[in-house]
Amino acid sequence: MQLFDAVTLGEPRLTRDGYLVADAKIARTGIQLYAGKEVDPENKAGFRDKAVVRVFRPEAEVFSTDALASFAHRPVTNDHPAEAVSASNWKAHSVGMTGNEIARDGDFIRVPMVVMDQAAIADWKAGKRELSCGYESKIVFDAGTTPTGEAYDAIQTDIRGNHLAIVARGRAGSECRIGDQGAPETGEPKAPVHQGDRRMSLKTITVDGLPVETTDAGIAAIEKMRGLLTVSDKALADEKAAHEKTKADKDAEAAKKDVEIEDLKKKVVDGAALDALVADRAAVVTKAKALDANVVTDGKSNAEIKRAVLGDSVRDKSEAYVDAAWDLKVADAKDDTVRQAIRSQDHSINASDAWNDNVFASAGVTQLKKGA
Repeated sequence: MQLFDAVTLGEPRLTRDGYLVADAKIARTGIQLYAGKEVDPENKAGFRDKAVVRVFRPEAEVFSTDALASFAHRPVTNDHPAEAVSASNWKAHSVGMTGNEIARDGDFIRVPMVVMDQAAIADWKAGKRELSCGYESKIVFDAGTTPTGEAYDAIQTDIRGNHLAIVARGRAGSECRIGDQGAPETGEPKAPVHQGDRRMSLKTITVDGLPVETTDAGIAAIEKMRGLLTVSDKALADEKAAHEKTKADKDAEAAKKDVEIEDLKKKVVDGAALDALVADRAAVVTKAKALDANVVTDGKSNAEIKRAVLGDSVRDKSEAYVDAAWDLKVADAKDDTVRQAIRSQDHSINASDAWNDNVFASAGVTQLKKGA
């Protein structure tokens, strides 16, 4: 696979014959950005349509003996040709040559070079200062993180130089260039970067469905912002989910309390019903004591009191039968002893009106009459 990098010429000078001589940084380690179609044109790894692919160039690959040696005696071209440079076409593309004293300079490869073509030298004087390596390499699509913590999508290996191009903007950055100042022989000022040159190096990236033209640095910034937005969106989604869960838990707790309140309401007897129960209880106890002074009423229900008074005759009878037998027994209690006992148990009876029908009615005795 043939790829292109870029650097700049350093400390250039013009010889007596007009040639441009320089010792330049031409390639570096670290991560460089490529379009997906550059590194995966056949889409074997699914990267062809990706706007930016982060390719890591390990130090061991960039500075390997074979990689360094491959950049010696390489043709220098003015921009990248559409084909790899070889013996069959070098005359058509070459404007100069690299030397053989290839060396490491920090994170860069440094090579001596000479530009011999007048038109290429004129372009350099006009501000075309950066360099871009044309080389072949293997791309291993294996995502990971560099020793300094930078994420990458693929690794570049087996780097072999083919040519060195003079370009307006190069991928390796402004450090890979032919000098920072004009040629000392002419006294030219530092060459400006022309807008036309900038447009030549722009890349297109899709942002929210819209194509945007920007530089490699701009693409890197956009990708970083995309990553931050993804993290932010996830944090927002997590916070929303937590809020929804808290709300659901509170709703469930409120519903549970509502059910408990309803259950408590069902267990609470209203005042009128309570009065009726007390009156009924008092009547049963009063009548029972009148019929059987020794009957035990404490701790017993009304039904149990009635059965105790009625005795064995109702042992196996139903509650309805017991209630009917009770009513009959109370109705038949006509002797004065019974009346007197009933009167003595019901403290609401007035002594002057002992036989008032209403008094007996309040005690549940409906068949007794005055003078009976």
